[in-house]
Amino acid sequence: MSNRYNIETGGNTHQIIQLLEDKLSEHNATTVKKNDGNIFSKIVRDDNKKIIAGIAGWTWANVCEITHIWVDEKARSRGIGKMLLKAAEDEARSKGCRTILVRTFSFQAPYFYDLNGYQIDHVLNNFPEGYSYYILVKGLC
Repeated sequence: MSNRYNIETGGNTHQIIQLLEDKLSEHNATTVKKNDGNIFSKIVRDDNKKIIAGIAGWTWANVCEITHIWVDEKARSRGIGKMLLKAAEDEARSKGCRTILVRTFSFQAPYFYDLNGYQIDHVLNNFPEGYSYYILVKGLC
């Protein structure tokens, strides 16, 4: 076997990311002996069937991470974000999760999560410059 390796750039980035996620999930499940990983997504449509909001994330080893949440600017302040957050928390509980986490920037929604029972676990200041990056967690009963 040769000790020469080549690093390549290019290819289908989405496929490569999926491959890496699959391989890491396989390794994690084998190491921790928990093969209960799931991904989820939920959307909200308006009367015209246009997607105006959504949430996505994963559950594994009794933890849930919300990786994406978005509400169209015109649909904000109507309770849709709270409804989606509750749906994700219900999904997490149904999978046996005891903790849920989310990451957000100071210019996004840290106060929204605070109002919904999430607590700041970590702050990375000045990322991006002039802002902060938060990791928030909530215990699920």
